[in-house]
Amino acid sequence: MDRPIYITPEGLDALKSELDHLWKKERPEVVAVVHWAAGNGDRSENGDYIYGKKRLREIDRRVRYLRKRIEDAVVVRTEEQPDHAHIFFGATVTYVNARDEEKTIRIVGEDEADSLNGKISWISPVARALMKSGVGDVVTVRTPSGEDELEILEISYPG
Repeated sequence: MDRPIYITPEGLDALKSELDHLWKKERPEVVAVVHWAAGNGDRSENGDYIYGKKRLREIDRRVRYLRKRIEDAVVVRTEEQPDHAHIFFGATVTYVNARDEEKTIRIVGEDEADSLNGKISWISPVARALMKSGVGDVVTVRTPSGEDELEILEISYPG
């Protein structure tokens, strides 16, 4: 990996929870269905068997991915961040753009980004433009529709 896998403690917990669910609940259920379907005769026309094997491959692929991400994750605890006056990983930022639209976002790891819920990846263009800025600063961010200016209204850190 060419860059660190930064993640919040909540994000790491979510990855561990997903891994636990896949490995301890979903995978055993699919294995049971595949085992049952395999005993039903011709596997080439058995939808439960074919789908089950495909789903097992998907689960195993995701499990490998999650284990690797969890193993390599660098947990960033925002309460240990000494400078809460500037924007760094884990910050919750309220800004207004040139169209006078106010938005509140939280800068999180790639695996926990969810733009519909206001969580953006630390490597996204908006997060990169906001980094190290303070309240009152105006930053320029390049978007697909051109450049946009963002004025930072508020910065907070959870905890």
